Amino acid sequence: MQTLLNLFDSFWQIWSFNLVLDVGRYVVAAGGLALILKLFWNGGLSARKIQAKWASNADVRREILTSLRTGVIFSLNGTAIVFGVIYGIFRTYPDFQTAGLGYLAISLAAVIVTHDAYFYWTHRLMHHPRLYPYFHRTHHRSVTPTPFAAYAFDIPEALLMAAFMPLWLLFVPMHALGMFLFMAFMIIRNVMGHAGVELMPRALADSRWFGWINSTTHHDLHHSSFRHNYGLYFTWWDRMMGTEHPRYREQLRGKPASGAPADADNAARPAALAG
Repeated sequence: MQTLLNLFDSFWQIWSFNLVLDVGRYVVAAGGLALILKLFWNGGLSARKIQAKWASNADVRREILTSLRTGVIFSLNGTAIVFGVIYGIFRTYPDFQTAGLGYLAISLAAVIVTHDAYFYWTHRLMHHPRLYPYFHRTHHRSVTPTPFAAYAFDIPEALLMAAFMPLWLLFVPMHALGMFLFMAFMIIRNVMGHAGVELMPRALADSRWFGWINSTTHHDLHHSSFRHNYGLYFTWWDRMMGTEHPRYREQLRGKPASGAPADADNAARPAALAG
């Protein structure tokens, strides 16, 4: 009985920490970006709005509630990883004497590139007609996404997204700092992809050296078209597999794919970004 109580106590301590971490990083990233968009709306961001349409307050509430649910699922996944590390299932290392800063940088780059591939192919899989209603429909209810849509997943999609890190740690040792930096990078890029406002330089559209970096327009087109642009951080999988939206480059240059630019009313409605 005492062993069971100790196990429950350990679970509660680990889970409560992960709950604050996973829900907190969503709240900070999504809320922080929404606040930035609101504060700097009249400073030039209004001209970078991608769609002429606006998300409704009901849309924003749904995005927040479903994203918070995903945060809880991610926190349980993080708790499972901690127990997996304790019992020797997952590969981590505790200090930089075992592996130095060079390995930290290499492992961080590797996990980002691998996660982008994982996201692309699982994303395409979730668009299969037999899987879409159960895995991905909730996320695509955000036709005009806001930063709060970053984790607006159905439960099966949240579980599929959470599965990446345990699978990665079965094969690649990582330091806790590397995992933290990866998760921070992931949520920041995720909320940027759903910002509804282009946050990257328009020069990416024609850049030979940096055109492989994803933009907000890239993922926004996925939400408005429902078919193209499945990548998360990079455009190379969409380019290789022929799934990049045919008007992506044109819209990134500042010509909206919807056929109508953001109108003058946009400048008067920054509050919608914050719900």
